[in-house]
Amino acid sequence: MEKKQEIRHFRDLAVYQKAFGSAMKIYEITKSFPKDEIYSLVDQIRRSSRSICSSLAEAWRKRKYIAVFKNKLTDAMQEASETQSWLEFSFACDYIEENIFNEIDNEYEQILSMLNSMEKNANKFCFQKVHNFSTS
Repeated sequence: MEKKQEIRHFRDLAVYQKAFGSAMKIYEITKSFPKDEIYSLVDQIRRSSRSICSSLAEAWRKRKYIAVFKNKLTDAMQEASETQSWLEFSFACDYIEENIFNEIDNEYEQILSMLNSMEKNANKFCFQKVHNFSTS
């Protein structure tokens, strides 16, 4: 039986690693986009793809508060969906090929699934407060 890896840092999260790798792919493919898209499509898709990682980092540091942790995961999911939207524009404008679109879009579906699972199982990631109120 394989032992689970201890997560000590947000960089240890598989979803963070996947999101980071996907954001770097987007960075690379957007280098070839037309210059007139630099301040619109390129900036937007790079920002949203990177924001997933920053939202995860923030969520990790907010584990003390389960509601805030979940809120940051929701932010990450919103950014992942936004990234998918920008990817679709990129494909529709013929800036990326269909196989690249499908590959990266599928990665974001996996990221969304992982984030959703984290949100549903937030108690496994968050600190458990124990209240011991003594009346004696």
